[in-house]
Amino acid sequence: MRLCGSFARDFPLSLHPHSHALYMNLRLLSAITFFVLISTLMSCQKEVHINLGTSPTQIVVQGAIETDVPPYVILTSTIGFFSKIDLNTLQNSFIHGAVVTVSDDSTTVRLKEYTIDTGSNSHFYIYSIDTSSLSNLMIGRAGKFYKLSILYNGVTYTSVTKIPHPKGVDSLWFGAPTFTNSKTPDSAVQLYADYTDPDTIGNYVRYFTKRNNELYYPSGIFDDGLVNGKHISNIDLYAGYEDSTNVNPDSLQYFYPGDTVTLRWCEIDKGVYDFWNTYYYASNAIGNPFASPINIKSNITNGALGVWCGYGSVLTTIAVPR
Repeated sequence: MRLCGSFARDFPLSLHPHSHALYMNLRLLSAITFFVLISTLMSCQKEVHINLGTSPTQIVVQGAIETDVPPYVILTSTIGFFSKIDLNTLQNSFIHGAVVTVSDDSTTVRLKEYTIDTGSNSHFYIYSIDTSSLSNLMIGRAGKFYKLSILYNGVTYTSVTKIPHPKGVDSLWFGAPTFTNSKTPDSAVQLYADYTDPDTIGNYVRYFTKRNNELYYPSGIFDDGLVNGKHISNIDLYAGYEDSTNVNPDSLQYFYPGDTVTLRWCEIDKGVYDFWNTYYYASNAIGNPFASPINIKSNITNGALGVWCGYGSVLTTIAVPR
């Protein structure tokens, strides 16, 4: 299929006895049409003002509960698309004074808001269990459902997530990177895994990696739609890294001799998978004029954005040979 081109150039002269005359007429007609179109556009210049309006502020939820880990929730409000983004704007986006509770089938705990000094004249705010009260202790258990409830400004937002029973990878090893280019260091290696998927449909995974004493960074997600119950060999796993505009992913997505790597392999439910799957798609589509628009699927009710995640996690540590 030809996407663009010159009709006059592609017109077949051998289709008609009078093809040459027809060809010349079409060229003349094309030239006149082009001239009229350009003249019209140049004479009809008009300054257009589009009022995009403003959208109502929405609550944004970032929360999780993980195997053997207490729940946490970060609450912020949306920021206008054309707003100036600076440290003060981010500080003011945190939501304070919300009533946040997490319930399993037998216990309900209210989360306490904590202030964390970041050391750069700013603070970070997070809701988690009140460690001063034994009645408010809760940690994640595999196989349980956890309901999140947030009461803020008279509106209640809820979500339910499950911590699936975790199943880790069968084995891990390092090998040569699958894809390289001129920016990939010669010493780079990639993490590979073998994995046997359970024989029940609907298994979803999100994985993180940790390099040495760094934090865990998310790296990818999987679903078993095409591999249900199968053994998958040589899964290429990339290193997670702190995303910013000044990074070289050609080097940061790999590991290097001497690194100690911990893989955090997390089983998740479908609601959590749908959120991260649409989130990654939307993030990768930014700036691509050919990408289809997509709405990020939240698992929070009442129009809130974000996600409440249950993670059934398995940690595996392996060192890169020197």
